[in-house]
Amino acid sequence: MSGNHYDLISQASRDARVAAKLLYVSTAKYGGDWNSMPHTHACAEMFYVVGGKGQFRIEDQLYPVQENDLIIVNPHVRHTETSLDSNPLEYIVLGVEGLELMVKEDENRPFCIISFKNSGSDIQFFLRNMLRELEAKAPGYETICQDLLDIFVIRLMRGSDFSAKLIPSTVQVSKEGAAVHRYIETHFKENVSLDDLAEVAHLNKYHMTHLFTRDYGISPIKFLLSLRIKESCYLLRMTDHPLAQIARITGFSSPSYFSQSFRKAEGISPTDYRNKYHLTAQNKESAEESGEDD
Repeated sequence: MSGNHYDLISQASRDARVAAKLLYVSTAKYGGDWNSMPHTHACAEMFYVVGGKGQFRIEDQLYPVQENDLIIVNPHVRHTETSLDSNPLEYIVLGVEGLELMVKEDENRPFCIISFKNSGSDIQFFLRNMLRELEAKAPGYETICQDLLDIFVIRLMRGSDFSAKLIPSTVQVSKEGAAVHRYIETHFKENVSLDDLAEVAHLNKYHMTHLFTRDYGISPIKFLLSLRIKESCYLLRMTDHPLAQIARITGFSSPSYFSQSFRKAEGISPTDYRNKYHLTAQNKESAEESGEDD
């Protein structure tokens, strides 16, 4: 008599099952009413592009994406997406708690974009089945969706055609802190006060401030200000809007307060920042033209 015996499961598989928890699955397709603002999540998000073309804006940098691209964005990383009107972007997104991305060549890089041009059907198999289970909600559907995620994550970690792996996340935040965080991200261009944020958290403003600072390592008002500064940096680099208009768009009460806050955060005035960006862009274009001439 002969035979083989295999023990299950390996420590790596056990760790993956414990770490990754599926929170949600959703679909989106670009339309005229698409209005996505830069935002973050307390969980990782995995976007799989099932059709169309567009761009992901991640920490104020733009990255082109197209069909069969997988975009993984770590927790607390600002991002949003735009689409080409002529070829509308369509994707499936997973919200996954307990995982962060680590790129082997750059461990500080908080995202990854992977192309599955030759194996897109394999990836979509897991995602489509998750959606079918969630739509039908038959007995045990949550267990099946979680199992599909476990296999999906292990397949990603096993892949040899990209240099990325997922690692357990130790970041835990309170539901009140997360609610305030989401509210600030959505409304930072508006007139937001501590009383508004306390109402969102259903706490007094002193307890809310303490809780948020404990969860995120920054006070809610400083976080609000940081989002306004980041958005103003983007507008200074990418548009020709006057400073007064940028101040108004990003929620500052006056152009002078905007300039004062910007200088304190960035070390230079908004005008100098814009000039520095344009100078850098011109130097880059000159270098490229010189290379072509050679």
